[in-house]
Amino acid sequence: MAEIFDRITDGPTGGEAGELVPYAAPLTVPPVLRPASDDVLKETEIALRPVWQRLHPQLPPTLMWGYDGHVPGPTIEVRRGQRVRIAWTNRIPKGGEYPVTAVEVSNATPNPSTEPGRGKVPVPPIADVAALPAWSVTHLHGAQTGGGNDGWADNAVGFGDAQLSEYPNEHQAVQWWYHDHAMNITRWNVQAGLYGTYLVRDDEEDALGLPSGEREIPLLLADRNLDTDEDGSLNGRLLHKTVKVQEANPETGKPVSLPFTGPYTTVNGRIWPYAEVDAAWYRFRLVNASNARIYDLVLIDEDGDPVPGVLKQIGSDGGLLPRPVPVDFDDALPTLTVAPAERMDLLIDFAALAGRRVRLVNKGPGQPAGVPDLPGNVRYPDVLEFRVRDCGAQDTFTLPEVLSGSFRKLTHDIEHGHRLVVLTPPATKGGGGHPEMWEMTEVPAEEAAHLELPAEGIIQLVNDKNELKTYRRTSRTFNDGLGFTVAEGSHEQWSFLNLAVNPPVVHPMHIHLADFQILGRDAYDASGFDVTVGGTAEPVTYDAKTTVPFPPNEHGYKDVFRALPGQMLRVMGKFDGAYGRFMYHCHLLEHEDMGMMRPFVVMPKEALTFDHGAGHGGDHGGHTA
Repeated sequence: MAEIFDRITDGPTGGEAGELVPYAAPLTVPPVLRPASDDVLKETEIALRPVWQRLHPQLPPTLMWGYDGHVPGPTIEVRRGQRVRIAWTNRIPKGGEYPVTAVEVSNATPNPSTEPGRGKVPVPPIADVAALPAWSVTHLHGAQTGGGNDGWADNAVGFGDAQLSEYPNEHQAVQWWYHDHAMNITRWNVQAGLYGTYLVRDDEEDALGLPSGEREIPLLLADRNLDTDEDGSLNGRLLHKTVKVQEANPETGKPVSLPFTGPYTTVNGRIWPYAEVDAAWYRFRLVNASNARIYDLVLIDEDGDPVPGVLKQIGSDGGLLPRPVPVDFDDALPTLTVAPAERMDLLIDFAALAGRRVRLVNKGPGQPAGVPDLPGNVRYPDVLEFRVRDCGAQDTFTLPEVLSGSFRKLTHDIEHGHRLVVLTPPATKGGGGHPEMWEMTEVPAEEAAHLELPAEGIIQLVNDKNELKTYRRTSRTFNDGLGFTVAEGSHEQWSFLNLAVNPPVVHPMHIHLADFQILGRDAYDASGFDVTVGGTAEPVTYDAKTTVPFPPNEHGYKDVFRALPGQMLRVMGKFDGAYGRFMYHCHLLEHEDMGMMRPFVVMPKEALTFDHGAGHGGDHGGHTA
């Protein structure tokens, strides 16, 4: 594969679409913000401002929105239990230009989503997006904080106003991240640059002696597209280009498009940068800040071959894993798969790579790592190049065998409630042409026996114990009535049944407030679901013959989990540390904005005793083990 390595080393130098030279600029590292650490709660202001940023040396500056003038925003670093209050202040002037140009192209024209620019067939921008005001609310993703501080999507603010949020930070060492969460327009605000990372430190992490200082680097990945001038030259303007799969949905009359994926990968706000590193251990705090792209990352050498033995994953969304997980790009972990909003705490030992260059690339499904794969939605596999210095570097770090002695495995025998959420195909009857989330309530067997089936909103399934269960849809949109009320301090198992198998859709599900562990994934035959009915014509059935692999790096605490097509994803978590109204949703931002988001409430169990609603107590999900 040497010719591929040459291609991405010696590219053209012009400004035409797609001709950016990879690895032409150094990786930038966001500044670190450490709020005051004394016993007095002090308020820190972080202002949202317009910023002009060069994404690549061959491009003119790009208009973006940043936190404190940075894209990504500053890395906020706190100690466990250090309570901080942040005023997220909107300083983006009224009447300014919206930084993102949005277009929809037809599926029938040669404008694939990952083609740079608007493509060969010019299309006008969406006027309603161009007219958007600077309306934003910041969510600290992963944080355990009260509902009033969580960044509720409707509670966005405009120019001159501040969103005041308080964060207790009573959590084990972890990487959270913050991003915009404004109702209906999150996909464009995040793409404009409103995201950053947030680190909580504690004594257990300190005792490990992990690489730190200049050898601990955040890596915030985000794919982007760029607009072009009439002559086809990239002009640096952010372009949100999506492909319409339906010109007018029969239910809504509006076009239906796929989530955004772009050709260019940015790392810390730069397209395809390089990082000079010592021949030593480094710690990388990675987050996928993309709208919808799922990365399959591989570390390759000069010949395009995977580099085994040097990469370890030591943490995931909720903190340290119990033990380090080797990432050798073998059968156990062929790629490092990271969906939008997932975080990975990674260690790379560069000691044996002195004087060499290795690259982190995005692998398409149909080609070897480092090779373009247009049918696989990977036009440019380039992500980040590491240039390992020749000189020796003192490094006393030793990888520990055990990372977290405080980690405790959650098991099904813990007393817990159950929730079942069904993820539907996009063309389901009565919907808006997009995938939906249905909250389900079990129908008693005696009542189910009298139902006229098939029926809209009714799903039957045969579970792992060969039991026939019947469920009724109780909500399908964000503004439907509240369905889930959870007692603070309780454990719950949430089961996500993904029926979107044709075409297959992976949904990265995120539940606010709580840390979860994945109990397992189970295969189900989803062919009995009839989109024209909006329910099951035949029961969805547990497939005992198919074993779903459980990757070793998913055994820690998480708050984002990939719900795969034709599977039941089972997760368990404890809802503790805060009260209030929260949200759960698909973290494909286009899906979230289109309605794949629902509220839930956490309240004291003593107050829940007097609850006047129905069905809030946690109905049993489909899988019983």
